[in-house]
Amino acid sequence: MSQVAHSAAASLGQVRISDRIRGDLVAHARADAPNECCGMIAAADGRLTSYFPAANEFNSPMRFQIDSGDQLRITNEIEARGEAIGAIFHSHPNSEAYPSQTDVNLARWWPGVLWLICSLAEDEPVVRGFAIDDGRIEEVELVGD
Repeated sequence: MSQVAHSAAASLGQVRISDRIRGDLVAHARADAPNECCGMIAAADGRLTSYFPAANEFNSPMRFQIDSGDQLRITNEIEARGEAIGAIFHSHPNSEAYPSQTDVNLARWWPGVLWLICSLAEDEPVVRGFAIDDGRIEEVELVGD
């Protein structure tokens, strides 16, 4: 998602996401638990279009880093499709779906993209979206598409 699209989504407070992608995010979080999982989500025309799972280089329940090889491969594939990186995704296996200070710090390296987080801390998984700019966190509603 371009900086302009990101700003528009954040100012409107919502972004479109399909049930299929939401299901893919939850399935990845469950499969990698108890560790955090991560990936990237493509965007076009104001909606999130495809999820690309990636390996977590840290293989940790407390933090993540997208594998550099996966990051390059996924970025190239998204760009080849004429789309943009719309969101960075990761899970919080044991805490709420809200950006940690570590997430806020990482966001400075990903300007103009949304952050989606799946929490497995409760009986039912929770997926939430956020715009994180200059340390400010604004929730973005994820609307079914």
